[in-house]
Amino acid sequence: MDKIDKQILHLLQKDGKITIKEIAERLHLTTTPIFDRVKKLEKEGLITSYKAILDRKKVGLQLMVFCNVTLNLHQTDFLKKFEKDIQQFPEVIECYHVAGMFDYLIKIYTEDMEQYQQFLSNKLASLENISKVQSSFVMTEVKGFSYIPIP
Repeated sequence: MDKIDKQILHLLQKDGKITIKEIAERLHLTTTPIFDRVKKLEKEGLITSYKAILDRKKVGLQLMVFCNVTLNLHQTDFLKKFEKDIQQFPEVIECYHVAGMFDYLIKIYTEDMEQYQQFLSNKLASLENISKVQSSFVMTEVKGFSYIPIP
């Protein structure tokens, strides 16, 4: 990956709808090599997908929660089952297996506190092998996901 590839990736992360022509103009190149480079970056897996990023609040998801989960048992089968089960919940936006005081860090969006309480009581608590759950409620989103810095 050279300097031009990095510039292309930066531009695409800032605006996934940018055209090949616009990228070529910004990088002072023609469209053919830009098109070829983008296709190569996709084929190599550096670009994994294109998607629209929605404003969660405008679609009614006012509450963002980070939930730390500790499991009772840590054998591979129990970890895999938890990871499979947690994916069935649409409220779970992200889930990470982490090292430290907890086993998993989960990012959850709900409409409000009542809906989160229902999620916690009826869905998360229904999963086997959970020992402890600690919730942190986001008061202000200072910096959300924007793009991955490319070294």
